[in-house]
Amino acid sequence: MTVSALEHHLALLRHLRNILGALGEAEQVPEESHALFLERFDELLEQLPQDPVQSQYLGQDLICQTIQRYPQIAHLVPRDLLWFFGGDCLHFMPDEEIELYQQLEERRFEAEENDEPFDWVQEKQLLALQVDQASRH
Repeated sequence: MTVSALEHHLALLRHLRNILGALGEAEQVPEESHALFLERFDELLEQLPQDPVQSQYLGQDLICQTIQRYPQIAHLVPRDLLWFFGGDCLHFMPDEEIELYQQLEERRFEAEENDEPFDWVQEKQLLALQVDQASRH
């Protein structure tokens, strides 16, 4: 079963929200500002399904802030979210990774043009495998 792109990214956001919540519970961050940050994050989770286009700026802001405010978990921020929100989030991605995501988008667009199903996660794994094999030769 393929998952829509929006559902995929919402699942990643919920996962990141759980990680952020655990940071607060472990008392690794200042409580007051963290609580406000989580409120904004929850707003994004609520608004994104209703208005994905309008939510892009809030998403960019929150993903960038997550990396800047919580460097101890920056490696846990799903790369798909950086690409999905784009803008300033792309500054946290190396050129090679951006190139991979551009290829993925081209495949997605081609599948849509041909009315074919497209599984983002599966295609990403296939593409990464191809890149890995090519780099070994």
